[in-house]
Amino acid sequence: MKLNFDIDQVSAARASLGLIVLQADETLENELRLVLQDPSIALYHTRIPSHPNVTKETLAQMARDLPAAAGLLPKNTSFDAIGYACTSGATVIGQKVVADKVHEHHPGVAVTDPITAVIAGCRALGVTKLGFLTPYVPEVSEAMRELLEDNGLEVTGFGSFEQEQEKVVSRISEASTLDAIVKVGQSSECDAVFVSCTNLRTFGILAEAEKILGKPVISSNLALLWHLMRLAGVKGRASAPGLLFNV
Repeated sequence: MKLNFDIDQVSAARASLGLIVLQADETLENELRLVLQDPSIALYHTRIPSHPNVTKETLAQMARDLPAAAGLLPKNTSFDAIGYACTSGATVIGQKVVADKVHEHHPGVAVTDPITAVIAGCRALGVTKLGFLTPYVPEVSEAMRELLEDNGLEVTGFGSFEQEQEKVVSRISEASTLDAIVKVGQSSECDAVFVSCTNLRTFGILAEAEKILGKPVISSNLALLWHLMRLAGVKGRASAPGLLFNV
C-alpha cells in the first residue's frame, strides 16, 4: 500500500543555527541542550576531527578539515549563523580563515567562533579589563591573550589549569572551575572574567560566580550561544545563565 503525504516547511524556526563541534568535545552540546529548549530555534551539529592533545600544532591541523566538516551540515537548511566551536583553534587558525572555510559550503552566512564571540560580548558589555582563565598549556594561552589584547582588551588577571589533554579538561569539576574563576576575578581589577574552552563545564556555576564577584563571567560556550543568537536576530536568553544575555 503506497500512502499519500503532504510536504510542509520543515522549520517554522525563527532561526537556524549550525555548530561545528570538536571530535574531542564532551561538553558543548550538553550545555546548549540544557538551556536552548525553544522549538523555534533550530540547532544542527556536525563534528570535526581533533587531536586529543591541545597544542598550537594540533589546533592548526583543523584548518584543513573545516570545509569538509561545514559541508556535513544540512544542505537544504538556510542557516542564519554557523559557529566553529573551538576557542583555541580559532585563535591559532585565524578568525577570518575560519569564516572563509565555512563559506566554501555556506556562502554569505554569518560565521562566529568562541573567541570572536567573547570579544563581541565584551564590547556589548563595555568590558575593557578582563580576568582570563584557561585550561591550556602556556603557549596556547599566550596566543589567546595576545589576540584579546590586540582587540583592545587588557588582561589584568590570569590563571590556567595547564592541561594538554582534552579528556581531562572535560572532567575538571565545576567546583574547581568556580574556585579558579573567583581567584582570577579577585586577583586584580577587572570588569569581567573570561573562562576559555568549549570542553570546560561552566553553565552550572556561572550564576554563582557572578554573584560572588559582582561582575559578568563569560565562558566560551555562553559567548558562542549568545553571539549565534544575536547574529541570527534572536533576542532574549532562552534559559542561559549569565549577565551577557542581558545585552
